Amino acid sequence: MRANGCRRRPVQLGGNEAMRQILFAAAIAVVVSMAVTRTLVVAFTHRRTPDRVPAGGPAPQHTGLDTPTMGGIAILAGIWAGYLCSHLAVSRLHMPGPSATGLLVLLLATALGAVGLLDDCIKVRERRNLGLTGWGKAAAQIVAAAVFGYLVLRFPGTDGMTPATRHISYARDIPTVSVGLVAFLIVVCFLVTTWTGAVAVTDGLDGLAAGTMVFALGAYVVITYWQYDKACADMPCPGCYHVRDPLDLALIAAAAAAACAGFLWWNAAPARILMGGIGSQTLGGLFAALSITTHTELLAVVVGAVLVAEALSVLLQVVVFRTTRSRLFKMAPFHHHFELSKWSESTVVVRFWVMAGISAATGLALFFGEYFGQRR
Repeated sequence: MRANGCRRRPVQLGGNEAMRQILFAAAIAVVVSMAVTRTLVVAFTHRRTPDRVPAGGPAPQHTGLDTPTMGGIAILAGIWAGYLCSHLAVSRLHMPGPSATGLLVLLLATALGAVGLLDDCIKVRERRNLGLTGWGKAAAQIVAAAVFGYLVLRFPGTDGMTPATRHISYARDIPTVSVGLVAFLIVVCFLVTTWTGAVAVTDGLDGLAAGTMVFALGAYVVITYWQYDKACADMPCPGCYHVRDPLDLALIAAAAAAACAGFLWWNAAPARILMGGIGSQTLGGLFAALSITTHTELLAVVVGAVLVAEALSVLLQVVVFRTTRSRLFKMAPFHHHFELSKWSESTVVVRFWVMAGISAATGLALFFGEYFGQRR
């Protein structure tokens, strides 16, 4: 038993073993992502399609016309490879295999990635910047999110915990605030569609979305590992976390962050390939699923503040224009506003990365502040 009264579950790995498994997942993911991205660059070079180029966009954006898309295939492959290989690496220790929570998160990301892939394929086939209709894409996202939302309330573990609860959460569940099943499904659908849309609009400059997601997902590696280390066992202690399969979620977050980093090797300016719809849908869905299964839906808004700001800039631009016939930004999403303000593309990207790092660090500070507040 730990000195603070918390007991580590018999099936848990020790801290060092768990960290090695997380690092192994990240290492596999980055290698697979880099290798697959390179393969896609060669394969798709002659199947280019207009993407990410808004009408009237800054001149540098039009280089996207010559850049192949669907690079998100490499990100998704890296995530799965890192997750599965990390489990194979500890199978000799007779540890449990992939968990229900981990598989549900990955299946949601994969289902949304399939929606993005279909969108990309239509763009490539038709050689245009428009793929699935907005309503068609939203319908597919809602179906995937609703199925995920229903399933994460099932599959109780040996301790009775399910992958998610119907409580609204900040850094953990707020006990006094819970919703019914229908309201919970609506919340899940809102989170999934919002985060996928936020990543999609952020993917407007070379390396911007991938770099931003490295920071956001990196923060979730820390959060999920801490939840694993401080998990409630048979004897609850102050500040412990009621989260099912936190180590599995840490493996997924680490693999996803590393896969984004591997993709960024080829996606940094000048990009050799774009992540496309499959990348933005996968990452947005994964981020939403992590926030739900770690019980940090509200905290995720801080961790992913750059994504939130990008999405809000589009919404505000539309609202202001429809009400006043004037524009709040020179162009939305607002990274284009800075381009039109004579910032170079690389300057915009690096400064947004800095903001992404600050928002991720702020989210972690709030997370740990809440934990130590519980310990008082």
